[in-house]
Amino acid sequence: MQESMEISHPAYIYETLKQDILLFHIKPGEFISEHQLCERFKVSRTPIRGVLQRLAQADLVEIIPKKGTRVTQIDYRIVDQMIYQRKAVEGMVLRDFIRACSPSDVEIVRKSMDDLVRTYQDGNANGNFNPEEFQKKDIKMHEIWFAKMQRLYLWDMIRMTQSSYTRFCFLDMLECKNYQYVLEEHQQMLNIIEEKNESAIEDIMTRHLYGGVKRLGSMIFNEFYDFFLPESIQI
Repeated sequence: MQESMEISHPAYIYETLKQDILLFHIKPGEFISEHQLCERFKVSRTPIRGVLQRLAQADLVEIIPKKGTRVTQIDYRIVDQMIYQRKAVEGMVLRDFIRACSPSDVEIVRKSMDDLVRTYQDGNANGNFNPEEFQKKDIKMHEIWFAKMQRLYLWDMIRMTQSSYTRFCFLDMLECKNYQYVLEEHQQMLNIIEEKNESAIEDIMTRHLYGGVKRLGSMIFNEFYDFFLPESIQI
């Protein structure tokens, strides 16, 4: 009974569908059936419609009158601008962090790096790797320098922005298996912090943030073409 109540709760339904969309279990451009959702979660149309409205506000779906609800496609123009913005902003914050960080701050970064590695290794060892958990640990490490420099408002703006950028990052993770790249780049960021090597910031931020664009490459225009708004990937 308790499990049934949990499954039918709007918050649970929202998080489940959000995960389905972010992890491409429901693909960009795909229509979502209200009837099937009612059957899946054993609820009436009213809570389902409320959940779909929340997903629309998060730019994960679009509700089309007389047609239904469709998962939004990724806007590559937004992805490109988000990467450009993040490189500029985070590069400055990381530079300031390197100048201001104490030995205890550096130790916090080391522990975060260890946690990221452990999440990857444990997930592989037990065959239950969780991409969302890995991304959370990734995000947590970046958050350290924003928090230290009292720039969390900027970090929240980056994190809360576009579903297009978030899904692009997950596409890179799921299809290109970018975990080793992520681990190597985070280790390099830790090295830069330990060595206070400001001159290396631009290079590592470029490789880290534009890595997905390079790895996905021509796949954006071929096997994943339908995932993107056509007008956003015109050559």
